[in-house]
Amino acid sequence: MERISWNQYFMAQSHLLKSRSTCERLAVGAVIVREKRMIAGGYNGSVSGGVHCIDEGCYVIDGHCVRTIHAEMNALLQCAKFGAAAEGAEIYVTHFPCLHCTKAIIQAGIQAVYYSEDYHNHPYAVELFEQAGVRMEKVPLEYKGSSLEEKQLIEKLLHTLESTDIDDEEFTKLKQEASKLFSLQEVNRT
Repeated sequence: MERISWNQYFMAQSHLLKSRSTCERLAVGAVIVREKRMIAGGYNGSVSGGVHCIDEGCYVIDGHCVRTIHAEMNALLQCAKFGAAAEGAEIYVTHFPCLHCTKAIIQAGIQAVYYSEDYHNHPYAVELFEQAGVRMEKVPLEYKGSSLEEKQLIEKLLHTLESTDIDDEEFTKLKQEASKLFSLQEVNRT
């Protein structure tokens, strides 16, 4: 069995954390790592004991849900709450940080930001990271399923289905669901 890289391991952890998100608009996860050890994690959701977006909908002001705390902030606050220094650590995030989280990451002393997906990458956030000497690196998650074998099986099943008389709309829907799980290569139906 081939071991995954450290970047893939920690990015997978951020994706696992995002599965706890209570935001309906975008699920995000973050994990803070120092010396190859996870010291804190967070996901976007409501304040402790508060109403969740999944229960009552998002509370949107000026195009932003103000009910949630971002994943990066939750991870940084977890460091503060439990006395884990973020100085010199790295953060793995499912999506590029927003401008507010960028400033908090810099102030906390995080030295590197690894993100899986671009998401409204604000030019000023990029500029701030560069000015602060914070390394940024896009690290796409190589597979999102629980195993490579499952991904290969789903790819094989999709290729088999495309040669049957399955309804085009149904095939497209199945392909999209599988892609969300495993980031499959494009399967073109002929």
